[in-house]
Amino acid sequence: MSSWQTHWLEAEDDLQTWRQVITSEIEAARDAVSQLISPPRLDIIIQRFDGARVIPEIGMVGRAYRKSLFSLTLDPTNEHFNTAVTDGTLRRHVAHEVHHCLRMGGPGYGRSLGEALVSEGLAGRFVAKLFGNAPEPWECAIDAAALKTHYPDLATLNSTNFDHGSWFIGKGEQPRWLGYTLGYEIVGRWLEFVGEVDGHTWANVAADTVLAATWKEIR
Repeated sequence: MSSWQTHWLEAEDDLQTWRQVITSEIEAARDAVSQLISPPRLDIIIQRFDGARVIPEIGMVGRAYRKSLFSLTLDPTNEHFNTAVTDGTLRRHVAHEVHHCLRMGGPGYGRSLGEALVSEGLAGRFVAKLFGNAPEPWECAIDAAALKTHYPDLATLNSTNFDHGSWFIGKGEQPRWLGYTLGYEIVGRWLEFVGEVDGHTWANVAADTVLAATWKEIR
């Protein structure tokens, strides 16, 4: 992985038992991304954290920091970890964060709620394009009828003063994973409208372009 450098944080605990399979899954993600767009140069921080700082349903969580850096936090004590690290979940998680890095190297993740919804939806649909997988649990957490009742108005979509934790994780008044599900739906409708798109568009399409094509239909 000459263009992707992995950095294993091991001062507190290590991932030696899983290191080979984790490396293999990261390589699989890079190979899949390369079928659609040239993979960016990346530093990947890999750390173990036994506890609650992961998605409980899969025992891991990723976070993109900038165009060349993201992290994977893994919890091998989680009951779902062993399955997630070998059933394709890990490689999809990596590809999701890679898309965020690609977007951060272009228009950026975004500051408004609408931009964040599009960025998360694009990352989810990018993964589905690469691997042909069904939506992740956080991308189909709310049914269509409920989504309509929670769809933000234009002022809220354009707001930069929104609670990301509430909209995307459920740390507030909104249902858990609302933002991920809504973003996945928004981008799905846009893809139905535009058809096939190239790798550059996957990473760089303007959020306003996606929202303009879908807002009235979803409302």
